[in-house]
Amino acid sequence: MDSIAAIARAPHHPFTVEPIVIDPPRPGEVLVRIAGVGLCHTDLVARDQFIPIPLPAVLGHEGAGIVEAVGEGVTKVVPGDRVVIGFASCGHCARCDEHLPSYCREFPMLNYAGARTDGSSGLRQGDAALSGHFFGQSSFAGHALAQERNVVKIEATDVPLELLGPLACGFQTGAGGVMRSLACPAGSTIAIFGAGPVGLAAVMGAVIQGCATIIVVEPVASRRDLALSLGATHVIDPAAEAVLPDAIRAIVADGVEFAFETSGREAVVEAALASLGSHGLLGLVGVPPKPESSLTINLAALITYGHRIHGIIEGDSDLDSFIPELVELYRAGRFPFDRLIRTFPLAQINEAVEAQARGDCVKAVLIP
Repeated sequence: MDSIAAIARAPHHPFTVEPIVIDPPRPGEVLVRIAGVGLCHTDLVARDQFIPIPLPAVLGHEGAGIVEAVGEGVTKVVPGDRVVIGFASCGHCARCDEHLPSYCREFPMLNYAGARTDGSSGLRQGDAALSGHFFGQSSFAGHALAQERNVVKIEATDVPLELLGPLACGFQTGAGGVMRSLACPAGSTIAIFGAGPVGLAAVMGAVIQGCATIIVVEPVASRRDLALSLGATHVIDPAAEAVLPDAIRAIVADGVEFAFETSGREAVVEAALASLGSHGLLGLVGVPPKPESSLTINLAALITYGHRIHGIIEGDSDLDSFIPELVELYRAGRFPFDRLIRTFPLAQINEAVEAQARGDCVKAVLIP
């Protein structure tokens, strides 16, 4: 069928919105008409080849929409169902069996290869195939092909479907990082580094968990204000602090029990680690600036204080349970992620990229 897509043709170059052809769904596949798709930093690092998906490619991995057709054997959804499209996983490895699909043994191949497992692509222009199937969807488009396993049916009809896509990655990473990966108990203390979409979702998750002290470290004043309005108890401008861990210990004298780092920058990660109290746990979700980025860790301090470091993928989310949970929290007014969103037409994807880079919006959602 004919559709449109934003195509990444070269690293660090603008996307181009062009017509494409999408194959009918094969066995086990689902064709979704996209209502809205979130713009995530991971899409940009893939375009710029930190994730080396072959170009030209259709990216996008925070899609939501309406099922238009299903392939042979699909029973989870039917045409007309409202769905969020999450990441792809195999469903049969040890981690998938533990309901930790984001740590699937086949995650890189299923989400980053730009093709089906047989090497084919369901996206093309004329006779030329396009890389697709990014995170099992490639939803920077009017339509997306997904696997049955990575679509999540949304039963609620009173939620704005076009805004739900970011639950598939950024918002579930932030909220899940606090609620599932770190599992912060009520009354605990946490410092969240970065108040972008992931960090602010973590703030909301910390409020849901009942954390007593929620410290947000963020250089942009408007985002610090937004963090406070969402439930942060303290905010810190890192540019105003000579020694960031000291500023955190001025609030929690013994250091925080949990730290959540979203920037991927080495110096910030090291400051987050230094902010922990005894047996504190640091969760890492930020994409580092370079593949070879590394940390300097004082091993004696690590052992002396029992600090722990947890690399987190997708907030340890099990899609079919956690995304509906977040939808219900939104409906109850406890996870107001819509306050972070600004919508753009898909044709204005490059303007949306620039707006996010400037800090004019926290989370851009593209409407085909």
